[in-house]
Amino acid sequence: MIKTGLTNIGQYFIMLKEIFSKMTKWKVMKELIFKEIDDLIIGSLGIVCFLSFFVGGVVAIQTALNLTNPLIPKYLIGFATRQSVILEFAPTFISIIMAGKMGSFITSSIGTMRVTEQIDALEVMGISSLNYLVFPKMVAVLLYPFVIGISMFLGILGGWFGGVMGNFVTSEQFIIGLQDTFIPFHITYAFIKTTLFGFLLATIPSYFGYYMKGGALEVGKASTTAFVWTSVAIILTNYILTSLLLSN
Repeated sequence: MIKTGLTNIGQYFIMLKEIFSKMTKWKVMKELIFKEIDDLIIGSLGIVCFLSFFVGGVVAIQTALNLTNPLIPKYLIGFATRQSVILEFAPTFISIIMAGKMGSFITSSIGTMRVTEQIDALEVMGISSLNYLVFPKMVAVLLYPFVIGISMFLGILGGWFGGVMGNFVTSEQFIIGLQDTFIPFHITYAFIKTTLFGFLLATIPSYFGYYMKGGALEVGKASTTAFVWTSVAIILTNYILTSLLLSN
């Protein structure tokens, strides 16, 4: 099992190198990139907006229900909501969800092309299949931080809505909590994480889809495997970046 894991890791990095070995013509690549932006980024906005708003509301309500001591100021509800959404919920939790939605789509689409021998046809025509299939996805996920920015905004808005409409905190108190001891670097930290998570979301599912073997049943298994390993990679990367960027 360890040998297989090391083989997969090595093959993954070889794949990253081969993506840039032979570039597809820009006229063709441009259309592929816009298609991937539509499928991966715009297609994910709906579920991201829905989850962000209501989970932000739940964070605010849960925080309010746990502030039982009357000496604790109510503005901490806004503070806790801001910290939770910006530092972990928006960049990490949403990325794990995207590993299921976006990652499964990537693995199944490339895996289906492998099963139906479309990838072999690309190679016969002299086209670098890895560059043709994976590079547009890597470019498209450069816009992934934009999705997370929307998630941050809607998460905090949902927190305000849940806290104020539930009569747990006034609007003024919530806004004071949002502004209290705000550290701008936390935004930078979140977007650094998001950029790396986007790279993992584009490349790991592509790897499992491109190198899968078998038929239609194996496409589903590859999608599940890709989701698991993408989630593991995101969590490990999150731990390492948090230790490096926030420990001082």
